[in-house]
Amino acid sequence: MSFFEALASNSLLFAALIAGFAASIVSGVIGSYVVVKRIVFISGSISHSVLAGIGLSLWLERAKGINWLPPLYGALIAAVLSALILGWMRINYRQREDSVIAALWSVGMAIGVLFISQTPGFNVELSNFLIGNILWVTPMDLYLLWGLNLIVVATVLCMHKRFLAICFDEEQARLQGLHVNRLYLILLVLIAVSIVLLIQVVGIILVLTMLTIPAAIANLFTTRLSTMMAISVILSCLFCYLGMNIAYDLDWPSGATIALIACITYAICLPLGKRLHSVRS
Repeated sequence: MSFFEALASNSLLFAALIAGFAASIVSGVIGSYVVVKRIVFISGSISHSVLAGIGLSLWLERAKGINWLPPLYGALIAAVLSALILGWMRINYRQREDSVIAALWSVGMAIGVLFISQTPGFNVELSNFLIGNILWVTPMDLYLLWGLNLIVVATVLCMHKRFLAICFDEEQARLQGLHVNRLYLILLVLIAVSIVLLIQVVGIILVLTMLTIPAAIANLFTTRLSTMMAISVILSCLFCYLGMNIAYDLDWPSGATIALIACITYAICLPLGKRLHSVRS
């Protein structure tokens, strides 16, 4: 059975593709801000801190019988809290920003590992969150993913010009009367939500690939942020589709396949982007 035939007959595969497209939108839009503002390291800290929320959720469910906090919600709470802590620390302790990022990265992972070590049984869900399993998405997850997706896109549409100002020149933004610190915190929260969306597709380990690679490729060919976002979204959707197609044909893990295709494309585009830049210069 071909991938097209499987999409028509397998509702799980079709739902997974829809989830991939939902994650691709925030990947392209928010990833462009991450690349332009050069906060990939901060995004990495948020993505790994998510393990604390997932570990707590699984421990509550398996060890205590508490089911009101699904892993996806635990991940979302941990991501947003990490984003707010990082933002607050950057605003108040800018000189120690790199140390704070590394510390929060490590603490989030450590808390997650501790909870997981106390959780009875083999955690298939944990494996899915770590390496990604887009076929694992449920109808409820789809509603949550698209709901978060709409919130992120609507916020960006309303605040794009202000985000643009703080991405390129915070001092000039302050002179224009913008609340730079507040805008920075909002941007970090949007990054946190985007990371949770992408974890459903490629997992915690590979999330930075989908958050940054499409935007980095787009940045090779354009300097206009809105164009960069549009190209990034298209590339992300293409990577998801090709990755799932190849993973289906070769029986590979879908998340790893998507990330691998993105990295190979970036490697191919790097010399092309360099040549284009030379021509423009």
